[in-house]
Amino acid sequence: MSVPPPYRIVTERLVVRCWDPRDAPLLLEATVASLEHLRPWMPWAHDEPMSLPGQVEKLRRFRARFDLGEDFIYAILDAGETQVLGGTGLHRRVGDDAFEIGYWIRADRLREGLVTEAVAALTRVAFAVCGVDRVEIHVETANVASARVPPRLGYREEARLRRRLPAGIPGGEPRDMVVYTLFAAALAGSPAAATPVAAFGAGGDRLL
Repeated sequence: MSVPPPYRIVTERLVVRCWDPRDAPLLLEATVASLEHLRPWMPWAHDEPMSLPGQVEKLRRFRARFDLGEDFIYAILDAGETQVLGGTGLHRRVGDDAFEIGYWIRADRLREGLVTEAVAALTRVAFAVCGVDRVEIHVETANVASARVPPRLGYREEARLRRRLPAGIPGGEPRDMVVYTLFAAALAGSPAAATPVAAFGAGGDRLL
């Protein structure tokens, strides 16, 4: 990673930016509205809903890790930044020259292409701004909806690995996953490259 990820990314319909503790009420509303949808796939959803102070503390930790360059967790918001639509991130857990992208969307905004738009934007940013060589997306084998996103953007299925994801429910078995990968050399020919994106640093300087 030659340059840290931007703090704010704007697409045609979305603002994807680092979380702020002031987003806590919006995050709480989105989480409460989506618990049944999230719990089969997101282990953290079993600890929700947190109280509003708990959400504030969680977002403080997200922001601190972002500022320290440890992990880059983003909110997905509508263009007016009045509603949390979901969450995503550029995670450093897959190597020094790579990111993993994760994502979730609120239950009442499914099937609108919002996740695809957000992931396409993060894909462009990872390569064009941060200069990494590889981006991965890890999806549970049973999560058909999430698995549709990577191939749409030019990612290729690279491996199927058994028992690599945490259990989806407390006390459950580890889950199998599919690894999708896109390399920097393949970005130009991918659908992700065509996504209009504007990206801005912490001081508001435009990076892309």
